Amino acid sequence: MASFDAFWRLTGAGWALVRADALVPREVEPLLPPSARWAGRLLRLFAGPAAKHGRPGERLARVLEKQGPAAIKMGQFLSTRADIFGTDFAEDLSHLKDRLPAFPLEVARAEIARNLSQPLDALFREIGEPVAAASLAQAHPAVLVDGRKVAVKVLRPGVERQVAQDSGVLRLAARLAEKLAPASRRLRPTEFVEVVIRSLELEMDLRFEAAGCAELGEAMALDPYMRAPGVIWDGVGKRVLTLTWAEGTPLSEAAALELPGLDRKTLAENVTRGFLAQALDHGLFHADLHEGNLFVAAPDKVVAVDYGIVGRLGPGERKYLAEILYGFLNRDYVRVAKIHFDAGYVPAHQDMDAFAQALRAVGEPVFGRNAHDVSMGRLLAQLFEITALFDMALRPELVLLQKTMVTVEGVARRIDPTHDLWAAADPVVRRWIGRELSPAAKARDFAEDALRAIKALARLAEAPPAPALTVVERPHARPVLWFLIGAATAGAAFAAGVFLAS
Repeated sequence: MASFDAFWRLTGAGWALVRADALVPREVEPLLPPSARWAGRLLRLFAGPAAKHGRPGERLARVLEKQGPAAIKMGQFLSTRADIFGTDFAEDLSHLKDRLPAFPLEVARAEIARNLSQPLDALFREIGEPVAAASLAQAHPAVLVDGRKVAVKVLRPGVERQVAQDSGVLRLAARLAEKLAPASRRLRPTEFVEVVIRSLELEMDLRFEAAGCAELGEAMALDPYMRAPGVIWDGVGKRVLTLTWAEGTPLSEAAALELPGLDRKTLAENVTRGFLAQALDHGLFHADLHEGNLFVAAPDKVVAVDYGIVGRLGPGERKYLAEILYGFLNRDYVRVAKIHFDAGYVPAHQDMDAFAQALRAVGEPVFGRNAHDVSMGRLLAQLFEITALFDMALRPELVLLQKTMVTVEGVARRIDPTHDLWAAADPVVRRWIGRELSPAAKARDFAEDALRAIKALARLAEAPPAPALTVVERPHARPVLWFLIGAATAGAAFAAGVFLAS
């Protein structure tokens, strides 16, 4: 029954995609084989008015918004694959919003009390009507008993059941895609869908979002660029999240950039530097920095909300990012190429000089142009395209990083159209290079490696490994004799079988 329901739900979603010309978009027709072109033309006979408006990514986003939380989450993850779908398509999907009618305040109050296992008046003085409602949860303004203003996020009743149904549809779609569209296998549909579903499961436990907000908040507090709300841990449960109120105006509102005393140039720089400082200095970053998740106040304050997606970079990836940006800033393409080879991102059998030449083809068009004509996000997207020619295995965390950088770049330039993203990145990148690659840093790394080696030797001295046990198998004595005995036994058994059968 579940499979039958998933099939009909998938059929309905497919029809919506056809009506919007988002299944085989007309824009990609020149890239398709003849059979796929004819299929696309046939499907477009059933297209509706929505097919005439927007780019393919925008049309797909509109359809996914109406299909529920799992479809929205899938679109958001697809937006991280600019290496496959292109930057424009990925950026259109990254703007997915899931605004829905709010459920009643009394339902939310009952859910909060049940989840926190205490009366509401033990923690809250008042809870107001919802100010935002999405497919998974909605947010309410509230006041704690100590007078602090907070935001309370509450999951929708029954959302787990809806996500389970949507997950069945996604799994069915992935299996069909792998069977019917071999080209889709590059995306690994079944694995991709499982990542989407797992992400949704984590997002439906708001304790994880509270932890991400607290961790990133500690990192942000070390720099002046961006802030996170504080977590009210007494108001956190699996289905409830309470944060201090984010002061300011949502950047998604037109009035945000008209605030009196707003320093748009510094504000744009803070958005860019805040993201890069998170990624480089701390190895974790807010991976959904669109306008709706940023609150601004004069003169240049930025508060980020919604920590459902947190990206992480290991030491190797941080070094990779910093040195690549530093190399491009200094037009040192040989160094950038060497970084790729040293990190193992490009196989050793490839030609490093040819790779450096390819990097030059990416970087040189950037220089000598006005800052507003230069896109760091697009540069990274082109870098990923070129590295594919050299068998570079693209790591998921780097794709998420590139997707976030494209979003940050777009936000910063909407704040300040003259924003020079390279100039904004320069002090953060050089600070990291100076701290991590200086002679003092190399001496520190050497000392740490030596200390680890000494500790390993000490452990070996305290508990030496057991000697290996060698088993020696002796050859059978008199092999000819044993062979004759075996042959005689087999012959006797055969003769007995013939006798009994006769």
